[in-house]
Amino acid sequence: MEFITTNILLIGLALGSGVMLLWPMLSRRAGGIANLSPNEAVLLINRSNAIVLDVRDDAEFASGHITDARHIPLAQLNDRIKELEKFKDKPILVNCQGGIRSAKACDILRKNEFTQLHNLQGGIAAWTQAKMPVVKS
Repeated sequence: MEFITTNILLIGLALGSGVMLLWPMLSRRAGGIANLSPNEAVLLINRSNAIVLDVRDDAEFASGHITDARHIPLAQLNDRIKELEKFKDKPILVNCQGGIRSAKACDILRKNEFTQLHNLQGGIAAWTQAKMPVVKS
C-alpha cells in the first residue's frame, strides 16, 4: 500500500499512457462503424465492390467526388433511404467533406438496419490529400 501512495503519480501516468496507446484501435470502430483511411477505402471499393455514398450538398459534390459515388445529401437521407434498400447487406463507404456528416449518415443507416457500413476518415479532404482521383461534374 505504501508503494501505491508513494508512486500514485507514476501509476496514473502509466495507466494514462496505456489508454492513449489503445485509443486509436478502440476509436476505429466507434459505434460499430469502421473508420477507413483513403487507402483502406480503395481496397474496400476494389475488393468488396463497395457502394460509395456521398452525403455532401450539391455544390460540394459537383466540385469533386469519388468515381461512381451515389449522391444523397445528409439532409435528404431519411427521405431517400429507400433508394439504398437493396444495399442493406452490402459494403457501403460513406463520405462527406471532413468525416462528421458521414458519421451521422452511418448512424442513420445503422438505425435502418444496414450492416456493412464504413466511414471515410477525414472525408473527401483526406481522399484528395492522399492524391486519390476525383470526378468533377
